[in-house]
Amino acid sequence: MARPVWAAGLIILAVTLASPARARAAEVARSAEGARGNAVTHWNRVATDAFIPSQGTNPMAQSRTLAIVHAAIHDAVNAIDRRFESYTSGLAEAPGASLDAAVAAAARDVLVTLLPDQAALVEAEYTRALAVVADGPGKAAGVATGKASAAATLTRRARDGAAEGAIAYVPRSGPGEYQFTGPFDFAAQPGWGRVKPFVIDLREHAVPGPQGLGTEQYARDLAHVLAIGGADSTVRTLEQSEIAKFWYEDSPLGWNRIANTAIRQRNLDPWTAARAFALVNFAMADGFIVGFEAKYRFRFWRPETAVRQAADGNPRTKADQTWKPFLITPPVPDYPSTHTVLGWAAAEALIAVLGDDVPFVADSLTLPGVTRRYGKLSVAAEENGLSRIYAGIHFQHAVKDGKRQGRSVGRAAAKALQPIRVTRRE
Repeated sequence: MARPVWAAGLIILAVTLASPARARAAEVARSAEGARGNAVTHWNRVATDAFIPSQGTNPMAQSRTLAIVHAAIHDAVNAIDRRFESYTSGLAEAPGASLDAAVAAAARDVLVTLLPDQAALVEAEYTRALAVVADGPGKAAGVATGKASAAATLTRRARDGAAEGAIAYVPRSGPGEYQFTGPFDFAAQPGWGRVKPFVIDLREHAVPGPQGLGTEQYARDLAHVLAIGGADSTVRTLEQSEIAKFWYEDSPLGWNRIANTAIRQRNLDPWTAARAFALVNFAMADGFIVGFEAKYRFRFWRPETAVRQAADGNPRTKADQTWKPFLITPPVPDYPSTHTVLGWAAAEALIAVLGDDVPFVADSLTLPGVTRRYGKLSVAAEENGLSRIYAGIHFQHAVKDGKRQGRSVGRAAAKALQPIRVTRRE
């Protein structure tokens, strides 16, 4: 039977703590947009603000929704002035249409369709957005263009396999086999790896598989995560504990805030901003798909299962029934770490547009009141991956191969929506 995604402990940590911080962050972000913000960055904020409780702690659904939102926004902006390839072909050109109205209508129609319980929030923002656009043919054309783009994108993704993601999962017995981890008695979205990717070919981004249980490297990896990632670790530093909590939130939410900050700092025009958001969210959505395909193909156990059973045939490991991870283990197999996949995928997509040298300050929904500073996107992505080891919920090899897969996906996704070269006739 299909079960709700993420539950009990994760909701306590990722939602209850996040709600006040989310309200404060949303208010500060909207007031800070100012002259450097535009309709694209604003509606990205609206979209991410709408996720809790709609798809809170369901990062797979978040990634798909955000990719659809930003594909529709990109195509709507592009219809007004074609500067890049479209995601969905056939949208009529709309020169002279209001860009602000087009972006608002595209985002509004996707969000009320995919997040119906947040319709009131979305409709209020839509009303405010249209109120500042002068009435006339430009406004009407913008609304029509945005609605047409949303409809085209939603139709294209209507039967992409996401509805069949929550299929039943029955654990197998034996060494290395993924088992449910408390407080969960289910595995999340075992069928997500069958969702149709947005822009990549899954076959080009495979990972080699988890380490053999009898190897010396596996024993070292297990010993490392047990030492640094235990609830009562004496090895993990205060900063490493902060990093674990800081990056614990859902990847699509955290990395969209980072993207929004970077895009506003660079003062990108709406066309380039729309493309950048689309690439970042294509990369994360496809990162989840390719990562989950591997997760449920290899079905590798989590560290807490490995140490409690230790029935791995490796003389270098031993069981410890009392060990607990620092943070709650999400209800999915270990390999690869899709948290790492998404961080690197998002970073590589942004790097393709902005370069790596992007100083920024980030906040976190799972560690309210704390900010961290970074000088490069790659540094943030690296820390994001390491956080899962500090939390005690992933082996090093899951993070290492997650990095490899995420970079591959992000670089491939960044090739989408290429600039259109206009050949001038003399």
